[in-house]
Amino acid sequence: MTNLALFDLDHTLLPIDSDYEWGQFLSRTGAVDQAAYAERNAEFFVQYQNGTLNPTEYQEFVLGTLAQFPRTQLDDWHQAFMKEVIDPVILPPARDLLKKHQDAGDLIAIVTATNRFITAPIAQALGVEHLIAAEPELKPDGNLTGKLVGIPTSGAGKITHTNAWLAARGLSLKDFERSYFYSDSQNDIPLLSIVTHPIATNPNALLTAHAQAQGWPIINLFND
Repeated sequence: MTNLALFDLDHTLLPIDSDYEWGQFLSRTGAVDQAAYAERNAEFFVQYQNGTLNPTEYQEFVLGTLAQFPRTQLDDWHQAFMKEVIDPVILPPARDLLKKHQDAGDLIAIVTATNRFITAPIAQALGVEHLIAAEPELKPDGNLTGKLVGIPTSGAGKITHTNAWLAARGLSLKDFERSYFYSDSQNDIPLLSIVTHPIATNPNALLTAHAQAQGWPIINLFND
């Protein structure tokens, strides 16, 4: 059996928050009221950093905004977002870390609280086939309804969704001799705590303190 390597996305494989930057991108393009959206987006971002974010409330805000536009328009914007914002910050240290696990034949997945619309093209750009992300509800024509399917993929929700993903493959965490999870945030302590090899990656202050107390490895991909 190969090992399992799970990765958070924002501030872990990317040195930015893709969810926040998508909101900033929409503001810059004039797709949304710049002042109002930027203010609300910034409030949620501070809550996320502080560990006080209500993930369902946040997803309803983000997905509700997306639902205002036809999918074709959203896809066009996302192509520009990838070129302008994401591609320049996919850096060699992140690719090298992924390649180490790919070369080892590990089963790899990105596990992110950000929704699939934003993150699926990013996972593809990183060369990661499997993505566990917040799932937007879709209409039959592919447009978004503005609602979230199931529970958010944040906090303990990452455990629920990861277990469901593994179960769909006929697997569970106990089937792997080594299971890795790389994350930057204290919000991911639940999933970090149940893998065999938790690795604090570009960690914020709260996760750094927790990792040091637990004796977890700490790595920095972007500022060594």
